[in-house]
Amino acid sequence: MKIAVKTLPVNQIIQDISEFLNASLDVDGSEQILNIPKEFGEGTINASSFDSGIGVISYNCKFYEDVEIHFTLNSVHPLKFIFCSVGEVSHSFQDTEKLNSIEAYQNIIVSSSGYNGHVLYFKANVQTHVSSLEIIRATFSHRTNYDFQDLDDTLKALFRDEVSKIPFFYQGNYSIKAADLMEDMENREYSGFLRSLFLEGKSFQMLVVQIAQYQDDEAEDKLPKILRKSDIQKVDYVTKRIAGDLASNLTVENLAKEAGTNVNKLQEGFKYVYDLTVNKYIQNIKLEAAKDMLMNSEKNISEIVIAIGLNNRSYFSKIFKEKYGVNPKYFLKSSKSDV
Repeated sequence: MKIAVKTLPVNQIIQDISEFLNASLDVDGSEQILNIPKEFGEGTINASSFDSGIGVISYNCKFYEDVEIHFTLNSVHPLKFIFCSVGEVSHSFQDTEKLNSIEAYQNIIVSSSGYNGHVLYFKANVQTHVSSLEIIRATFSHRTNYDFQDLDDTLKALFRDEVSKIPFFYQGNYSIKAADLMEDMENREYSGFLRSLFLEGKSFQMLVVQIAQYQDDEAEDKLPKILRKSDIQKVDYVTKRIAGDLASNLTVENLAKEAGTNVNKLQEGFKYVYDLTVNKYIQNIKLEAAKDMLMNSEKNISEIVIAIGLNNRSYFSKIFKEKYGVNPKYFLKSSKSDV
């Protein structure tokens, strides 16, 4: 199945897709949401455009047949930062048959030259979560961009290239930070105006992460390439294991053994992905869960201490105050009084 897209920005892109699929769009602030009709697949495509010239379109779906989305606008195409967190998607320029596969946790930065378009390829029956940050440079350049200070020279030239003279393709290494951001953007805590602010903020945060990833890849020490895809997948496994068993006192040694790696490699992965040791990451996750329970549950502090796998209430109070600036008792009293 081929879908032709001949419009910009992303809030018009999704309208072209919805017309082809004969699907209606739901609107929540700046966000347009397409629920894929059952005859074509399952899941959603979401799109938001912002006055800054940045837009984001997210494909969180599975198609029942191979799908090609052809972006064939007879104009300058955006600078694209495409990231895959689940499944796999492929990209090609409109004027070539060469496919570049983007696997989970990988990204590409791509700019076509002239009016040359892009094609995204989705395989049948593969659950996929892909986001594309689309930078309309003629608009984006009118922001106060501080002359793109400290930005890599190649990216600086790309951002300044409003008429798309420079063809560019870069494929990046693996980033769970970007995958976490994509998951955050699925959070429906806010709606309307607040949803729009939330998504715009997350879009800029995603842009920062992908630019930083590129600059790390291009650095002389080549740090990200020290970690293979399998290493990053093991970090991802461990983060899910921690979140799913907060009541246990998981050790780094046991987690490394479960993930099929060694302690040093696991610590290296957490340092790269989260800039934290494994134990510090566990502590932060437990404290976030405790904070949520203090705000949204009827549990008392002693019950919460047990729920997050700690035995010492005094120690819990100490580390909670270090992180949030107040002790749990005061936080609980304040949160309940605000209701």
